[in-house]
Amino acid sequence: MELSNSHRPKIAIIDPNTPAALGLKFMLQDVVPVMEAYTFGSFTELMANSPELYYHYFVALNVLMSNHTFFAERRNKTIVLTPSPTAESQPAGFHCLCTNLPERQFVKSLLALEQSAHAEGRNLPPMHGSSRGLLSDRETEVMALIVRGYINKEIADRLNIGLATVITHRKNIMEKLGIKSVSALTIYAVMNGYVDVDSI
Repeated sequence: MELSNSHRPKIAIIDPNTPAALGLKFMLQDVVPVMEAYTFGSFTELMANSPELYYHYFVALNVLMSNHTFFAERRNKTIVLTPSPTAESQPAGFHCLCTNLPERQFVKSLLALEQSAHAEGRNLPPMHGSSRGLLSDRETEVMALIVRGYINKEIADRLNIGLATVITHRKNIMEKLGIKSVSALTIYAVMNGYVDVDSI
């Protein structure tokens, strides 16, 4: 795998399950858009691609167990991908992320992990082209209700506006932000401080 010349911090995903690794790659790039994610099918492949260049390692549990010394020495940069959220399934001393969750719960776990490490951009380079101020006050209200799980009719009732108006706001929000899914909108809203991760 050839790495780009980009100056954005890089994330390594080390997981022999290619579909899972690719899915996580796209989610991570939504959650932390200032970073670039790269996937590796094995520890050997990571080692052949300048492993010290990576800001974080998202590593499958079996890969961690086979290469414990490397990741233990980089514990603060390592997030272990575990099959279960129970404490017994998680290696002591590491940040862990359960991969067997419904999408909404997984995104919430990912956001909580990201917020604990990088709240308000802490330890990250500044984001370019901030989209703050793109949305009207009403669009911001609608977005907050969307990501909290309200359907269009409930939003219309809560804000005392017509259903067609909610649909128009929803379309405008997605277009202005260049976002295509509610998961991506949720990530945007949490990362930009519009809603708290505990409210979704």
